[in-house]
Amino acid sequence: MKLEELRVYALSMELGDEVWIAVSNWQYLAKDSLGKQWIRAADSIAANISEGYGRFHFKENRQFLFYARGSLYETETWFIKARSRQLLQPETEQKLEKIILDLTPQLHNYIRSIGKNYD
Repeated sequence: MKLEELRVYALSMELGDEVWIAVSNWQYLAKDSLGKQWIRAADSIAANISEGYGRFHFKENRQFLFYARGSLYETETWFIKARSRQLLQPETEQKLEKIILDLTPQLHNYIRSIGKNYD
């Protein structure tokens, strides 16, 4: 299976793109403080999934998936902060929340599936 065919990867790519779009319209203070960190965290999810996918051993792959999960939780924290500071349009907020809610269990399941027969 190609990396691009993994739903967890596709969702993480979509999340990064949607965060970028949301932040790109913010004023300087919000963009420079919260926005840049949120973009880095969101982009890090897909980056770690792809780096782990390219590793030879399943344990290395899982380690990068753990990093991706940490980045997902960080992304969710920045989402909560953006929402509480009223930086998001309602449609954007709903879209991001849905992606995060879909991605979280998929990433957990993907982590569990890697090296399952070797633990």
